[in-house]
Amino acid sequence: MAVSANKLELLQIADAVAREKSIDRSIVIAAMEDAIAKAARARYGSETDVHAEIDAKKGELRLSRHMLVVENVENHANQISLADARRANPGAQIGDTIADTLPPLEYGRIAAQSAKQVIVQKVREAERDRQYQEFKDRIGDIVNGVVKRVEYGSVIVDLGRGEAIIRRDEMLPREVFRNGDRVRAYIFDVRRETRGPQIFLSRTHPQFMAKLFAQEVPEIYDGIVEIKAVARDPGSRAKIGVVSRDSSVDPVGACVGMRGSRVQAVVNELQGEKIDIIPWSPDIATFVVNALAPAEVAKVVIDEDRERIEVVVPDTNNQLSLAIGRRGQNVRLASQLTGWDIDILTEQEESERRQADFENSTRVFMEALNVDEVVGQLLASEGFTSVEELALVDVRELAGIEGFDEETANELQNRAKEYLEALEAELESRRKELGVEDDVKDVPGINSKMMVKLGENDVKTVEDLAGCATDDLVGWTERKEGAEPVKHAGFLDGIEVSREDAEALIMQARVKAGWITEEELAKQSAEAEASEDQPAA
Repeated sequence: MAVSANKLELLQIADAVAREKSIDRSIVIAAMEDAIAKAARARYGSETDVHAEIDAKKGELRLSRHMLVVENVENHANQISLADARRANPGAQIGDTIADTLPPLEYGRIAAQSAKQVIVQKVREAERDRQYQEFKDRIGDIVNGVVKRVEYGSVIVDLGRGEAIIRRDEMLPREVFRNGDRVRAYIFDVRRETRGPQIFLSRTHPQFMAKLFAQEVPEIYDGIVEIKAVARDPGSRAKIGVVSRDSSVDPVGACVGMRGSRVQAVVNELQGEKIDIIPWSPDIATFVVNALAPAEVAKVVIDEDRERIEVVVPDTNNQLSLAIGRRGQNVRLASQLTGWDIDILTEQEESERRQADFENSTRVFMEALNVDEVVGQLLASEGFTSVEELALVDVRELAGIEGFDEETANELQNRAKEYLEALEAELESRRKELGVEDDVKDVPGINSKMMVKLGENDVKTVEDLAGCATDDLVGWTERKEGAEPVKHAGFLDGIEVSREDAEALIMQARVKAGWITEEELAKQSAEAEASEDQPAA
């Protein structure tokens, strides 16, 4: 039995498929042309270069066979000699293509089935591409959908123009969805895969909360209030840092709303997750104090090089427990919110540690300078923490300490220098023992203590140092949601080296190793400074 379709039916089919799959009509027509051409090749031979064209307005179908003009014909199915080509077209040249019109075909059941498979495949590919193009630009948006099915704990959501998935770890704890439930979630990733575009949704992502606030708070949507940072323990507690661009608008009050109506709407969507709304501050100490609310803070000590902040809380009213929170939740969220590591101490603990540091400095000075306890305590109480500091300070500053004269100051400084020279000789001997090459000493910014540490970590040449990453030298902090930050030690652990210094050290090693030139290094530094000077978007 032959299968055929008239002109009008072809266009009606193309329109119906394009409308149903939400794809362009021209894509469906192109798929039909490919399918018809494939069916025609089954009739005329697979080597024949058959093309089909459908008039998008009239629906007329035209079949043609394309022949390549060649000097010596090797394949009569798709090649034609120059003499034969010129009979049809006197202007034909070698390399031209001659189109030879073919008569209409009636397709049998097998050919029609084959054509159908081609159309279905092409339309499916076009539909997948449309979905990917549509949703890849919507990463960061909140979408509403209906639960289609639940598979192995993950939820498949029908978004109307595509399907998305919420994995079990992207759902709130104790949250259960059933078929037909409406769900709101955040698009955090869209990937193109062989089985089609995969749209990944999340209800635990920090930005899901930020977007919910933007929907509930007009001031955030209008840009008057800005969300600077979000930290979440999904389903339990969250902290959000906000700042106002208009001094007459209270950012915390705007987010809370009349009688808490705005924040309550977000809390309800997040299954009762408690939310602390915190005023953001460019001063990190103020921001950390705000983030640790409701705990009171007596004092903060900032270590900018290591991005670490020490917070001292009063001994009274259970302030330490308040600051740390249940299972460390409060301090963990404050650390995620600010991006700094936070240490919590009571005033008593800080006093005991200060005393321990004082005693340690005293002992160091007694052993290194061969002085009695009184002199060691005097130096420690004046703020000296190391023998290096003592060796480099102006001798007049030492002589100005009560109980010291110029002669005593000179003697102390000479002993400090002798001690450092002996220590340097010991480190140099250890360096050679570890096999660290002499060339490493010539890298600007490196010292003997560093070389020993590098040698102990199998970094023994300039090339070895040049191949290191900043994290290798100073370590890094691994932060995971719902867990305490984990500090990984670097090769130079125990030596005061900032990330910037470590990076400069590596770049200088690369210059010395010949990997880059001084001019390239200077250009990179200039570009980095220029990018830092540009205002943030």
